[in-house]
Amino acid sequence: MKTRTIFLFFLSLLVASCAEDAKNINAYNAFTPKYPQSMVKTDIVGYTSDSTPVHQFLLTNINGFSIAVLDYGGIIREINTPDRNGDFKNIVLGFNEIKDYENRSPYFGGIVGRYGNRIAKGKFTLDGIERQLSVNDGENHLHGGFQGLDKVMWNGVAAQQGENRGVRLEYISPKGADGYPGEVTFRVVYLLNNSNQLEISYLVTTNEPTIINPTQHTYFNLSGDFSKDILDHELYLNAERYLPVNEGLIPTGEMATVEKTPFDFRKSKKIGRDIEDDNEQLTIANGYDHCWVLNKPENANGDLPLAGTLYHEASGRTVSVYTDQPGIQFYSGNFLDGTLPSTTGGTYPFRSGLCLETQHYPDSPNHPEFPSTELRPGRIFRSTTIYDFGIQ
Repeated sequence: MKTRTIFLFFLSLLVASCAEDAKNINAYNAFTPKYPQSMVKTDIVGYTSDSTPVHQFLLTNINGFSIAVLDYGGIIREINTPDRNGDFKNIVLGFNEIKDYENRSPYFGGIVGRYGNRIAKGKFTLDGIERQLSVNDGENHLHGGFQGLDKVMWNGVAAQQGENRGVRLEYISPKGADGYPGEVTFRVVYLLNNSNQLEISYLVTTNEPTIINPTQHTYFNLSGDFSKDILDHELYLNAERYLPVNEGLIPTGEMATVEKTPFDFRKSKKIGRDIEDDNEQLTIANGYDHCWVLNKPENANGDLPLAGTLYHEASGRTVSVYTDQPGIQFYSGNFLDGTLPSTTGGTYPFRSGLCLETQHYPDSPNHPEFPSTELRPGRIFRSTTIYDFGIQ
C-alpha cells in the first residue's frame, strides 16, 4: 500500500507538471496576431543574401517609446527612449544593412542559441553519448555555432496582450543543426507595455533529449552616442559570486566571491572604475566577459527578482533587468574594434556597447555542479526576462 501511495503521489506531480506545460503552450498561442496599425507597424526593411524579405516590427507605446524587432534573428534593432530632457534616442547598437547582420555581426541584438555562451571544445555528454558541436570560437562552441538563432529567419507576427503590444516569433531548429541533437521548437514573445517595460518570454520544446540555453544579446549604450564608450555607465549586479574563466573564457567551475575584487557590483559603480585593474580575470577577458551568479530572493511573491540596474548619469537613462534565470553575463564590448559600421555614421569603437545577458551558466553541460540545461521530450523550457527602462 505504501508503494502504491508513493507511486500515485509522483504520478499526480507528473500530471500537474504536464498540465502546467500545456498551460504555457496555450498562453503562448493566446497572443493574437491582431493589432492596431498605430501600435505595431510592419515593413520590409531589406533582404537576405538568398532574397528572403526581412520584416521589421515597430512596437510603440502611448509614451512614444518604441522598439524595432526583425524577423531575421529575432534581432532588436532599435530601442528609442527619452533622456531626462525628453529627447529620444536609440540606445542599442546595430546595423543599417541586413547583409551586415548576416556577415559581420557580433550578435548585435539577436536571440542567441541553441546554447547561449560557450561550451568547452564544443563537446558534451548526454545520456552516455558524447556529442560534438561546431567550433566557432577558437576551440570552443559559442552562441549556437555557425547557424545560431541570430542567423535564421523566424516566423513573426504582431501580437497583443491587453493594451500591450509585441511580436510573436517561432523557429524550428532541425535535428543536427550545428551538431545538436533533436528537433527543437523555439517560441519567443517580445511584449512592450505602457510602463516602458520590455518582457521577453521563451518557450522551448524538443523531440529528443538535448541542451538549450537561449538568451538575448542586445548591446546597450544609454548615451545614444555610439562614438563614446560605456565606461561612464554605472552598474549594479545582485550577485555575491561570479564564475572565473580560463584562457578560453570557459568557467573553471569555481563560484568565487566578488568581495574585494573588480567584480563587486553589489553597490552601483562606474564600469570604468576597476576595468583596467591588474587582475588576472580582467586580463584574460580584456575587460568584463563573465557570468555572475544571481542571488536568490527569499520571498519574491511570484515577481521576477532584480538581476541588475544600468544607469547613465549624463542622460539620466536607466535600465533594470529582472529574470528567473540563475545567471547574468556582463560583457563590456571588449571585441568591438572600430571596424563595424555604426547606424549613426562612423564605426563602433572599443567598448562602445555592453550586454546584460540573462541565462544559465556557460559550459553547464560539462559542470554537473551547475544548474542543468537539459531538455527532454514532453517537457518545456520556459523563462522570462524584463528590461525596465526609466529616467533618474
